[in-house]
Amino acid sequence: MNAPVDLPPETTRRLPIRRLRVDLSKGFPKLWNGGEAFRTHYLNALSMSFPIGEQFFIDSVKKGVAMLPPEQQAAWADEVRGFTGQEATHRFLHGQFNAELDRQGLKNYWQGWAAWRIKNGENMHPVNHVAVTAAYEHFTAVMATGVLTHPNWLEGATPELALLWRWHAVEESEHKTVAFDLYRAMGGSERRRRLWFIYIAVQFFFESSLQTFINLWRAGLWWQPRTWWQAGRYLFGPRGLWAASFFPLLRYLQRGFHPNDLADASEMAQWLQAQREAYSIVAG
Repeated sequence: MNAPVDLPPETTRRLPIRRLRVDLSKGFPKLWNGGEAFRTHYLNALSMSFPIGEQFFIDSVKKGVAMLPPEQQAAWADEVRGFTGQEATHRFLHGQFNAELDRQGLKNYWQGWAAWRIKNGENMHPVNHVAVTAAYEHFTAVMATGVLTHPNWLEGATPELALLWRWHAVEESEHKTVAFDLYRAMGGSERRRRLWFIYIAVQFFFESSLQTFINLWRAGLWWQPRTWWQAGRYLFGPRGLWAASFFPLLRYLQRGFHPNDLADASEMAQWLQAQREAYSIVAG
């Protein structure tokens, strides 16, 4: 590892913890994202990974901060509290979302794959857990920017669910620097950071694709040609998800990269202002 980076207090900040005014207990349509099979089941697959993933991120950051000298731990306290609160709220709401998917007959395999990896990696040095968290947080931050700047990703979605995904995106952008800066404070190297990102990228692309296919198969929609036409357009068409995300994701491999290089604060602030009635701030 490199020598730890002693981050000055001004780099840490309070992250607001919000309560989103949505009620998922009433359920939602099976094809909630514009009536399209692929758009719906791809995001369903991502949601299936969130509760266990968010808990891993919380645990990793807490373990990472505990490795710092006591005076640095105190400087990180507010930011870690906000990060934990935001991720815990995401975990709760996507748990409700996933419970409805279960009632609709879908099967969450991704959660089991992630649980197996977490169990087998629990004895690794915490700097590796924080590196994994930082890599995933880059994925979510890039997709967060896309959700806000490419309305076609959620075009025609059930309003409450469009709100849920956009709110989640905004908060992921807000705390995108936490794990990255903590990794640097722990002395994590550039080489380790990049290697973990490559590993996470391969794993993410494979498991998101496989879980999406499983969702489509269980819904009886995998064989329809229009499902795969929708997939091509959604992922690789103009303003498609992967077409828009590919190069921003690769920026993580640049020497000297920092999550703030994504420069998406203005989009997030505008959304928060426009949707002020959709949430309340409970801490921060």
